Amino acid sequence: MPMLSNINDMNVLVRQHYWDKIEKYLGKDTIIVLTGQRRVGKSYTLRMIRDIKAKDDNNNIIYIDKEKKAFDHIKTYQDLNAYIDAHFQVGKMNYILIDEVQEIEDFERTVRSYITEPDAEVIVTGSNAKMLSKELSTIIGGRYKEIYVQSLNYKEFLQFHNLHDGDEALAKYIQFGGLPGLLKMGLEEDDAIEYQKDVLNTVLLKDVISRNNIRSVSFLEKLTDFIADNIGKIISASSISKYMKSQGTNVSADTIIDYAQYLEEAYIIHKVNRYDIHGKRLFESNDKYYFEDHGLRNAQAGGTREGDIEKVIENIVYQHLINLGYKVCVGQLQAGEIDFVCTKKAGTQRIYIQAAYLIANDETREREFGNLRNVKDNYPKYVVSMTPGVTRNDDNGITHLHLRNFLMLDRLD
Repeated sequence: MPMLSNINDMNVLVRQHYWDKIEKYLGKDTIIVLTGQRRVGKSYTLRMIRDIKAKDDNNNIIYIDKEKKAFDHIKTYQDLNAYIDAHFQVGKMNYILIDEVQEIEDFERTVRSYITEPDAEVIVTGSNAKMLSKELSTIIGGRYKEIYVQSLNYKEFLQFHNLHDGDEALAKYIQFGGLPGLLKMGLEEDDAIEYQKDVLNTVLLKDVISRNNIRSVSFLEKLTDFIADNIGKIISASSISKYMKSQGTNVSADTIIDYAQYLEEAYIIHKVNRYDIHGKRLFESNDKYYFEDHGLRNAQAGGTREGDIEKVIENIVYQHLINLGYKVCVGQLQAGEIDFVCTKKAGTQRIYIQAAYLIANDETREREFGNLRNVKDNYPKYVVSMTPGVTRNDDNGITHLHLRNFLMLDRLD
């Protein structure tokens, strides 16, 4: 849980989940790479490290933010070398912190040279999955640790906005999502939506359109709209192509696959594969998509419209499962579906999750609980809903959790 920390007597709002991971790899001759969508809090996390480490006089901070004009002159690894050399202090531990490192050409040449330096730690952030994994793995090999940073989870949202856990706070989280920048904007609908749309447009422009030389910007926008409107639904490139054709836009399935992959690489969306529970294999087509931040999804889709609540809850549950460290697939039964099959530790730990809005009648109960009963193993099974009065009930071995209680959990057993 985030906390107002007294680390070195600093009044810093620490995202403890990430701070613990970062501390684990400091001093291990490892480059720490914070990845994730722009504006989800990578820069905040990097500044958190800066502020905590700067309190110790034995440390020297070299901080480079490629989104600031002051660092526009650092365009290549030679420029980066020159800047670091000019600010490096012998006899101190030098923390080299670089925000949006992918904006520097051949940056990996520089960070590689500091891996084994006894008086240097390198922590960078980046917003493009393909670029980072390709360039870092090629030059550095396995000597870097990627830490994926998400937008604020529910507990962090409460802490950042000074809210108490309750139905009203949950409603705000469902509507606005977890972009840390909303702290400055406030949780007023018009201001929040304007900010969220600005964020999405920035991510699309910098990390999708410019980076991949997108020609059909209008189609990219239509595809983003389509995915926002169809989160949690099984879709394929061919089905999207047919829909677009019915709307007067002719685009091949291959182009759709490419554009969706660009959105994934910018961490805007996540593709979730289907898993055959009985056959224990992954399907190679027809996946589901979820947004990195459901608040961005709501802004893109035009707000939380009537009938959207089921989709948004499913997106929120998915986000929290990733936050808890699970690898997530969609479970396919011979007749029916499990929303999420979640595994840890090479599959040795597993749970099954159904997400629903309300369990309001026998038909809904049978659909959500019945599918879980059809999974004939002893791994934990959960239904997560907003059904009033539910906290944590057991239904013949299936645990029914209210969404609020689920989002307050740090682990699932």
